[in-house]
Amino acid sequence: MNILVLNVGSATVKFQVVVTDAERMANDDDTKLLRGQIERIGGESVITVRHADGTSRRQTAALRDMRAAVDWLVGHVTSPESGTGLAARADIHAVGHRVVHGGEQFRRSVLIDDAVLQGIEDNVELAPLHNPHNLRGIEAARTALGAGVPQVAVFDTAFHHTLPEQAYLYAIPYPLYRRHRIRRYGFHGTSHRSIAYRYRKLTARARADVRIITLHLGNGCSACAIQGGVSIDTSMGFTPLEGLVMGTRSGDLDAALLDFIAAKEGLSLSQVEAMLNSQSGLLGISGLTNDMRDLLAEANELQDRRARLAIEIFCYRARKYIGAYLAALGGADAVVFAGGIGENSAEIRARICAGLEWAGLHVDAQANGALVGGKEGRFSVEGSTLEAWVVPTDEELLIARDTFRVVSGET
Repeated sequence: MNILVLNVGSATVKFQVVVTDAERMANDDDTKLLRGQIERIGGESVITVRHADGTSRRQTAALRDMRAAVDWLVGHVTSPESGTGLAARADIHAVGHRVVHGGEQFRRSVLIDDAVLQGIEDNVELAPLHNPHNLRGIEAARTALGAGVPQVAVFDTAFHHTLPEQAYLYAIPYPLYRRHRIRRYGFHGTSHRSIAYRYRKLTARARADVRIITLHLGNGCSACAIQGGVSIDTSMGFTPLEGLVMGTRSGDLDAALLDFIAAKEGLSLSQVEAMLNSQSGLLGISGLTNDMRDLLAEANELQDRRARLAIEIFCYRARKYIGAYLAALGGADAVVFAGGIGENSAEIRARICAGLEWAGLHVDAQANGALVGGKEGRFSVEGSTLEAWVVPTDEELLIARDTFRVVSGET
């Protein structure tokens, strides 16, 4: 099955074309024909395409909206210059979509029909910055390929529906949960699920034997405690704002700060919330950037105090969550790093792991330094009772596989 995977944002779409079926999945032999992204949709868009042979191509095109962007993408994927071997739009057999919020309604990936579209629409108030764009991507794909091509929604929140009540409920008046479904939903679920699956394959563990802490560290960051292959706790909450320090998000803070900041700065609550989402985190502390690579350079080469402070707070918060999840799990076999920072910054991994020797984690500095640029493997010293791993996340592959399973009726 040739599957187009779409991850749609406000003015961007990340894409991948994957060939998969039951046999390919069993053998980890899925074929990735093409991947890339379209940025700055709504004007002169920048398009980056990476081919299966490792070559890449960058170009621009005037794409006025998401429909125009997806139509261009489908046309390119089925053109000779794409190198996919797909000759017509009919050669795209299904489309898999990343959808951020499924609320309590969607607990697994589903075939998109009018009822599902309405369900995603109903959850817009829970993810106003994401679900509307996800809906536009679905509508654009339907326009480009026709209603006959099946589309599947893969929800970021679905993996965390296994959280027990004591983990997902907030200590607020219970009727607020009953009336408004105010609870911890968690996000990055597709990534955490992908990491846990690949860890099982690498270590030849049965699903029931998996007891790990996964850290998705990028511009957005989250931690997840996984036991028996399912999520039992996660750091993001009702929104993606809660939890770890992120690129521009504050992570955990005292809720009373919202009113205090609003009064002191003359801001509305919505303006304070926007500040916590887009002007805080690494950017807010450092006053420089949300890019960890630049912060490390500023701290190491120029001895910038606030850059160093941002890094220290980032790593300290991650280490605190590891400690909390070791308690929640009753111990763990491994801490697994993924995401742009988690996969590529040996220094940040080392800083987060420093001080966890009491838990049995001892870092092999040479092995840690070698695990960058998409490499996977263990970087703890042989014999560590708590291991440390790098396992690059592959959300698009998981979305493609879920799409195949749903469309073929294997779920």
